Amino acid sequence: MSPTVSVVLPTYNHAHFLPAAITSVIQQTFSDWELLVVDNSSTDSTSDVLEGFADPRIHVFKIQNCGIIARSRNLGIQNAKGVYVAFLDSDDRWYPQKLEVCLSRLRNNLDIVCHGESWVGGSQPVRNVMYGPARKASARSLILRGNCLSTSAVVVSRDKLLAVNGFSEQPQFVTAEDYELWIRLAQHNSVAVFIDRVLGEFTRSTSSASADIERNVAAEIAVCDHHMRATYTGVSLWFRHRQRMARAYYGAGRAFSARHQQRRALTWYRRALLSSPFVVRLWPAMVISAISRRRVSV
Repeated sequence: MSPTVSVVLPTYNHAHFLPAAITSVIQQTFSDWELLVVDNSSTDSTSDVLEGFADPRIHVFKIQNCGIIARSRNLGIQNAKGVYVAFLDSDDRWYPQKLEVCLSRLRNNLDIVCHGESWVGGSQPVRNVMYGPARKASARSLILRGNCLSTSAVVVSRDKLLAVNGFSEQPQFVTAEDYELWIRLAQHNSVAVFIDRVLGEFTRSTSSASADIERNVAAEIAVCDHHMRATYTGVSLWFRHRQRMARAYYGAGRAFSARHQQRRALTWYRRALLSSPFVVRLWPAMVISAISRRRVSV
């Protein structure tokens, strides 16, 4: 008999995180699930960790995804037997009632549900983040204003995922492939609901590499370019594209500022300003970074 929900968990050299992620699935109050662990040929002790779990609902697949995590997630979707698919990154974890609460909402003729998460790790304090709201999950709003969902917080209809052919495996979308999927699902008339409740933990990256932020913003802009050019033309395309680039650059500035790299933050805020001066949050952010940098320099 097929399970109600298939949990797709891609992993690569995360043996130190993996036990907590898998245990958080096993401890769910809703038990009609299968867990599909897609291992990108890890070279650490991932295999040993997986062998330590004897639950017959857990299935392991091996892949060489060449740095494109979408391939791992798509392999999971292709092998999923559940009516719904939930995604869990191997360094995140769920709270016990996550599936029970989400599935109770999805049964009301909805396609996607997304809950809040507690952001942990890194040098910043723990922060509870709520996603959405639903009006920001339309295709137009996602393209023009940015992502408002989180992969490890989402449960979605498997039929809808198959209808849009899952995650894009285009290399230019890497790190933003989830954002690109939400846009296509919205374009396919998927109906989303957001739960104002923290039901899991998202682990912030501990990497301080500037290249990570720059890669993320490049992928975000690539997604926007792709969908904007298919939606808008002429002056409308030019204006909306400049405005969207400014929002992406502003986001990069915020990321650098959170890592206390105010000089780099100001560089990205200036790029945002040159793209469009109409992002209201940009101005106070620039002032705060400038003051913070001055204090450090004194």
